[in-house]
Amino acid sequence: MRLGVLDIGSNTGHLLVVDAHGGAAPLPASSHKQPLRLAEHLDDDGAVTGKGIEALTDFCASATEIAEDKGCEEMLGFATSAVRDAVNSDEVLDHVEKHSGVRLEVLSGEDEARLTFLAVRRWLGWSAGRLAVFDIGGGSLEIAGGTDEAPDVAWSLPLGAARMAKSWFGGGRPSDDDVKELRKQVRAEIARDAGHLLRPGVPDKAAATSKTFRSLARICGAAPSGEGPLVRRVLELETLSGWIPKLMELTDEELADLPGVSPSRTHQIVPGALVAEACMDIFDLAELEICPWALREGVILERLDQISVVTRSR
Repeated sequence: MRLGVLDIGSNTGHLLVVDAHGGAAPLPASSHKQPLRLAEHLDDDGAVTGKGIEALTDFCASATEIAEDKGCEEMLGFATSAVRDAVNSDEVLDHVEKHSGVRLEVLSGEDEARLTFLAVRRWLGWSAGRLAVFDIGGGSLEIAGGTDEAPDVAWSLPLGAARMAKSWFGGGRPSDDDVKELRKQVRAEIARDAGHLLRPGVPDKAAATSKTFRSLARICGAAPSGEGPLVRRVLELETLSGWIPKLMELTDEELADLPGVSPSRTHQIVPGALVAEACMDIFDLAELEICPWALREGVILERLDQISVVTRSR
């Protein structure tokens, strides 16, 4: 069947059209994305601004038309931390539904982590053993771990790259003291619940998803996306730690010239790198394998599993 997956992230709105059926990998047929920067369209009270709501609504309306043109039988629409954490979340969802016809499901942070874990498990397979998964989004960081397809532990922290960029880098380059304080706060936040992942034992494999991790891996020498998804890519802690002081000295124009960095995300590279380094350091991980599947694929796979169960029960 052909599915449309409408992913409203804190940075980007993304419609992915896939041909999918049980027992096979979802095959991308079409992709349409647009920067929304919802995590940065929040007012001082934590509400999505009118400009943000209109941009989201327009994107959902256009995505619906594209999905229909591409012959999608079903649309799976979901939103993550920017909408979830907004004080006017219900107003945003109602406005989008009224003017675009799309009712977005708001995923909890735990569900984000759980579904991302499912996608990574399916990609890496059972040979990965006990698996740890990290995902730095625009608004939040998701962490999950376990030995099965459903993680034993899964949680979310407000440490997304866009959120951090707005809070700490919104007025330009922060001072060295500010960066030191940011680094301290990030590590304390991650370490607070680190035992959830470490208590059952050291992971056999650790993996990462998301644009932030992919960009950092590319900066640190991983293969470009043009070489395809089957090429193994890793982010090494030692290399990342060596790059962070250099990244902090670069201008936005210089950051945009780095491999794997989108001009629209240059301001998120340094805060994202600080969060990534903290994850690897606190969980004592020398490297993270970059997985091309993430939340969207997890949503697709769970839906296919549900359809298979219904079909078998008939």
